[in-house]
Parts: sequence; structure tokens; C-alpha cells
Amino acid sequence: MLLAVRFTDSCCCLHRLVVCLSRRPKVSSPAKPQVSHRVDKDCDDFLPWLEQKAGVEISSVLSIGKSTYGRSLFASKSIQTGDCILKVPYNVQISPYNVPSKLSSLLGDGVGNIAKLAVVILVEQKKGQDSEWAPYINRLPQPGEMHSTIFWSESELEMIQKSSVYQETINQKAQIQKDFLAIKPVLNHFSENLFNDISLKEFSHACALACFICCECDSWISGMGQHKGPLFDFVNHDGVSESVLLGDEDKQLSEVIADRDYSPGEQVLIRYGKFPNASLLLDFGFTLPYNIYDQVQIQVNIPHHDLLRALKLELLHRHCLPKIGDANSYSSMGNSFTIKLMEVRSAIGKGRGIPQSLRAFARIFCCTSPEELSDLAMEAAQNDGRLARRPLKNWSREIQAHQILLSWINQLINEYNKAIKSLPSATSPLCQTLSLRKQMARDLHTGELRVLKSAAAWLENYCATLTTKNYLVIQKLL
Repeated sequence: MLLAVRFTDSCCCLHRLVVCLSRRPKVSSPAKPQVSHRVDKDCDDFLPWLEQKAGVEISSVLSIGKSTYGRSLFASKSIQTGDCILKVPYNVQISPYNVPSKLSSLLGDGVGNIAKLAVVILVEQKKGQDSEWAPYINRLPQPGEMHSTIFWSESELEMIQKSSVYQETINQKAQIQKDFLAIKPVLNHFSENLFNDISLKEFSHACALACFICCECDSWISGMGQHKGPLFDFVNHDGVSESVLLGDEDKQLSEVIADRDYSPGEQVLIRYGKFPNASLLLDFGFTLPYNIYDQVQIQVNIPHHDLLRALKLELLHRHCLPKIGDANSYSSMGNSFTIKLMEVRSAIGKGRGIPQSLRAFARIFCCTSPEELSDLAMEAAQNDGRLARRPLKNWSREIQAHQILLSWINQLINEYNKAIKSLPSATSPLCQTLSLRKQMARDLHTGELRVLKSAAAWLENYCATLTTKNYLVIQKLL
């Protein structure tokens, strides 16, 4: 039984309090990247070690090399679409199950899988060359090679303050510190000699490595998300690839199927997931110049001076139950909505357009009497229970609602333009890290700005269409 699996920590996924990294920018675009390839002599013994540990062949068509993106996997032979190019048994995939039994009993059920795997990494790192995972652990990224926003300085984070990833980064750093304070006494009790000097910085690094090991793919099924590791994290990301990591529960292994032909020496790519730049930057430490999965989170509220504020809020909560992760529902953390580039419909394109929940909020926002709110509540009760999902019967009010929404979007567009212009000027070639992170901030803002502009174009077209229809109706009446 072959299943696609989503690697994430089930106890963290709702709040995205998970940390990932990249040992280098894993950049791809719809056009296949042309990369230089040279043999990675430091990894000559890695694949033989892994195959010896597994007792089976891992791959006969791949080799480990170095590209402009760092360590990568390349085709050593011709690969055809549909070929299985990589197959790794679960028993040689490092996971939270590798926590020493004595230590596992001390950690308890309150510690999530990411934190447990971070502990595994710390234990194996402390063992040095005596670790059975040493050939793998020694090749994991070093702190200076990672660009997840949890490693950015305060001044660097200011570059992305406009994006929602800014607050998510702050939340993640706080969660890591909380986990560290909870786990450190346990580690000291387990082995004071090994862990007496462990620092928050080391733990943060281990958490980042743990999430990188677990989260580099597009799925999650049962406990399979706790398995990944050797060789899979050498594969770079291509946002338009159809190749993903697959799990076969019957055979107890993970594998990758080629989605296209590869010539010898060509870099092999997979898709980590349909992630926007905000997720790629926070979780893996890289961005794409053009990301078709980009999205923007916006938050709008009923102003306190609105005389109908209490009625509107009560109506929203009564008819629109919070569903975390659903872009078409109201958030329990406030009226937060997600606009996705792939879902916004232009004047001539296809798509679902602006999220229905956001349009419904705008309709409620522009109501000026209790009677209008009562009519919307009655309409919802007579249909599927969802509030203000149908166009308002009063076309002028429907246009007004969407013009208000357009004004919110245009305000965000202006703010994003200012944020892009305010990015630091060119830095010295010696400051490669800052230059790279500045470009990531630019990619992030530019992508989210692209989403906002698409949304504005859709709203302008919608309002213009309604205005024309309204005019024609009036002309007929005259």
C-alpha cells in the first residue's frame, strides 16, 4: 500500500511552532535550474555505509555531489519517468523512536516528536564517532549554514516585519526556549557529564535539524511522519515537481519516483510541498524568486466606533464557527484570512477568486442597520447556515462591500511597496549572509505583493462588472 506522507510534528502543526532549516538556498523555478556539478568526495563513503546499514540497495542511479546550492543528488545513470530512484527502509531512518529508553521515560508524553528527535541528535552528537549515526550526523548542516528566520538577528527580522512570518518566527523562538527549559533538567538527570553544558543555541540547532529531517516532504500519515533522514535531505526542492517522498507501509520503506527523465549528471529534484515563501523561509531557510504557492494572511476587524459592532461580532461567532487551517472560515484568533495566488481569479483567468469568508466579512462590515444583519442571518438559516456567502440583493451595497475590501488590499499594497523600498542597500560582498537574507526578504515581500495585486485586480473587475450590470438595469427601468 503506497501512501504519500506529510512529515510534521502532530502536536505542533496547528500553531506552526516547528523549526526547519536549509544548509543552503534550495532555489528552483518553473524553468529547470542549470547547476554546475562536481563530485562530493566527503560523501564517497556515505551511500555504501547506508546500504550496509540497511542490508539492501538504496539507489543504483544516484550519486552525491555538490552544486551551486550545496550538497545535492545527481543522476549517475539515465533515469526514465516512473523509475524508482531512491528506496530507504524505515529501520535506517532516524526518528524520535531512537530516543534511549531510559531517557524516553523521563521525557513524558508532553514532549513532541520534533523535540524528541532533537534530543536524539544531541545524544548522537555527544557520542561523536562512537555514534552509529556518525556518518550521517557529521554531514548535517552547521549553524552558520542555516537561514531559517529563527536564526536571524533582530535587525534582520525587521526586514520581514510586514509579513505574518515575522510574528510566527517570534512565536517559534519562544516555543523553542520553553521546550529547552523543560528538557534541560531531564537531559542533566540522564547524563550530567554529557549535557551539563548544553546551551539554548545548541538546542535550537538540534530542533532545526530535527525539523529538517522530519519536515522535508509533502505529507503526513499515521506514525510515518516520524521516519526520514539519510539521503532524503540531500535532495533539493523544485516547486513544480510532481515527485514527492512516498511511504510504503507494507514494505516498511520510503521511496521517490521520478516525474521526468534525467540525463547522467543532472540534478534530481523533488517537491517538499506546496509551500509559500513564508513557509519555505521559516521552515527551510530559503525562498523562490517566483513561487506559485505564495499566499498572504490578512487580518481585519470591526472597528470599536461601529455602533453595530457587538451585533456584528455576535453574528459572526454564531454563524461562522472557527476552523483552524481553513482559509474559508473565520479564525479563532481573530478575523484572519488567507489569500492564495493560485486561487485568485483575474479578469480572464480561472480560480475561486477572493476567499468567500473574506467577502462575507466585508458584506457584514458594511451593514448599517440591525435589519440588514437580521436579513443576512435569516438568509443563512434558510440555506446552508453560512453567513453572507451570497451576493447582497442590494447591488449598490454589494459593490460598496467589495470596494471597502479593495481599499484594505490597496492599503496593504502600499505598505508592502514601502517595505520593499526600505530594504537595506547593497552590502559588502564580505557580508554574504546578510546579502542572502536580504534577497530572501525581497523574494518574500515581492511574492506576497504579487498575491495582493492579483486580489486587487479581481476586486476591481468584480466591482466594474456589477456597476455595469446595475447601470443596464437602471436604463431598462427608465
